[in-house]
Amino acid sequence: MDLGLRGKVAIVTGGSRGIGRAIALGLAAEGCKVAISARGAEQLEKTLGEIRATGAEAIGVQADMAVADDVQRVIAETVQAFGGIDILVNNVGGSRPGNFMEVNDEHWAEVFQINLFAAVRASRLAAAEMRKRGAGRIITISSIYGRESGGPPSYNATKAAEISMSKALARELAPDNILVNTVAPGSILFPGGSWDRRMQADPEGIADFIKRDFPMGRMGKPEEVANVVVFLASERASWVTGACIPVDGAQGRSNI
Repeated sequence: MDLGLRGKVAIVTGGSRGIGRAIALGLAAEGCKVAISARGAEQLEKTLGEIRATGAEAIGVQADMAVADDVQRVIAETVQAFGGIDILVNNVGGSRPGNFMEVNDEHWAEVFQINLFAAVRASRLAAAEMRKRGAGRIITISSIYGRESGGPPSYNATKAAEISMSKALARELAPDNILVNTVAPGSILFPGGSWDRRMQADPEGIADFIKRDFPMGRMGKPEEVANVVVFLASERASWVTGACIPVDGAQGRSNI
């Protein structure tokens, strides 16, 4: 199936590892020109090499997406390299441990910066470039814990905010033919990721968690999230906007 992505310019934030890496490789396989951002230079260069090995044009920008100036630099360097932007995947994000009564304002601000505000700033700048082209796609990686209760309170709140922001943005940008969606992964396992570390630290506990919470008997793979993102970025998803799509093997319990 031709997804109509050949020659499109895509940005994937947090694109050097895990879900972001899989998304970048998936878009490259469909013929996109890909820009990835990450804080760590070594992993950024390694993934950039993997993308280029597919034959795709690609650039890497070392940046902290929680910093407004770095967000602007990622957008500017992509436009300079490829002439515009067609697809933005807001993948960068993270969680910080701590119950509600244990954490302070600085903790909340940090989680909002890396989850919500990184997506807000990148979406604002990318949408301005997409308007010049008459179309675009903005896809934000949220979580099943943005759709229902779960995880640390600050993570839960910011992931829910990403979904809410994207819904409002979808309605605002629809007249510009810019489609905006969120993807809500469940627990995704990959080498070096948080679930991999937890599994190594407590294999019996994680095995019990999987038995209890995962009807399919396993955690998800980054490529399984990437496949949905690539579809949403494509011409085949021309009537999908304002949606939040769970990719969780029925781990989540939300009815909507």
